[in-house]
Amino acid sequence: MHNPDWLSQGLTHIWLPYTQMQTMVTPIAAVATDKSKIYLADGRSLIDGIASWWTACHGYNHPYIYHQAEKQLRTMPHVMFGGIVHEPALRLATRLADLLPGNLERVFFTDSGSVAVEVALKMAMQYWLNKGQSQRQKLLAFRGGYHGDTMATMAICDPEEGMHSLFKGILPEHYIGDLPIDEESESILDQFLQKYASSIAAIITEPLVQGAGGMIFHNPEVLKRLRRLADKYGLLLILDEIFTGFGRTGTMFACEQADIVPDIITLSKALTGGTMALAATVATPQIFEGFLSDNPIHALMHGPTFMANPLACACAHASLDLFEQEPRLHQIAAISAQMKTELELCRELPKVKDVRIMGAIGVVELDKINDINHLKNKLLQEDVWVRPFRNIIYLTPAFTITSEELHRLTYAIYNVLSEE
Repeated sequence: MHNPDWLSQGLTHIWLPYTQMQTMVTPIAAVATDKSKIYLADGRSLIDGIASWWTACHGYNHPYIYHQAEKQLRTMPHVMFGGIVHEPALRLATRLADLLPGNLERVFFTDSGSVAVEVALKMAMQYWLNKGQSQRQKLLAFRGGYHGDTMATMAICDPEEGMHSLFKGILPEHYIGDLPIDEESESILDQFLQKYASSIAAIITEPLVQGAGGMIFHNPEVLKRLRRLADKYGLLLILDEIFTGFGRTGTMFACEQADIVPDIITLSKALTGGTMALAATVATPQIFEGFLSDNPIHALMHGPTFMANPLACACAHASLDLFEQEPRLHQIAAISAQMKTELELCRELPKVKDVRIMGAIGVVELDKINDINHLKNKLLQEDVWVRPFRNIIYLTPAFTITSEELHRLTYAIYNVLSEE
């Protein structure tokens, strides 16, 4: 089949993400989705191995989410959240507070992960400003980290990772260190904080898995060390669970595996089951109380136009219902076990550097990828949707994927790498 007219015409006007438009390869055209499949305009179907950037955790077009969205659409698809509140948002805030560990109970809704992190950074810095500690203008983030593409979040991504290196000298400079993966690196970080803690507002990291920075794993003890150091030096701890939240690492939230509670947590991606754009920044009472004052400028002056969108909140409720009604964590454990068995076969291939699995995340790390477009095309020929980046091929499938579909994904990766 020929590509549809809307594809060729529209590509002359669209600006695509992460794409050098002058040399781009024509993207595939999707016309429908269902469960773990993407249907294309040319008549093919692909098994989606990455759940649309990890969002479609229940698979595409889940009928329960669809019906709840349809119901809300008829009632109130949107209303401003300034001076007006509504049941879907308030019930969702209560539900998230009950679901999250510890006393994370004050929810600020936004509509994207990057903005949720921006709000977390703003909360942390303004918390100290409101307390009269204006010297705390720095953040401590870590190599291998990724927190978004907006200006503030770019400044706390790994500066050597490359995607945002062009902005060096423009972005504010924060402290970027190494995660304390053992006692020696914890001691080094401790010594650093002895010198610079008074200028730092917060420590931020992705718990257990640094996602877009390279799918780098660390164990729960790292989070315990960060919590200890934050407490020792009176710093706030922000955990960016936009990728890891809602079951992806095997527990509902990654921080549960370390039995710690951050001061602020960010959530998005799978919050609505991949149906609508929604994000949340959730803080403890200590942080919230730092904004209570007779002085109006001490309020959190932030308010995205579509924050707490009722339609998105209804989808989030439906997604959380499915976590309660269907055996998602058991499905994640089964996916994890199957990937451990099947992706492990890739370890013996010549160009493979490492294979690692955590929850419903499977990673095959190569020494390098010489021609990423060639590799993407080879995977497409296997009728799978897998998007390598840097030197990484990864799987983050829907939790509802069948074992047969997952096998086709793992086999496709093995088959393609065997021919390289």
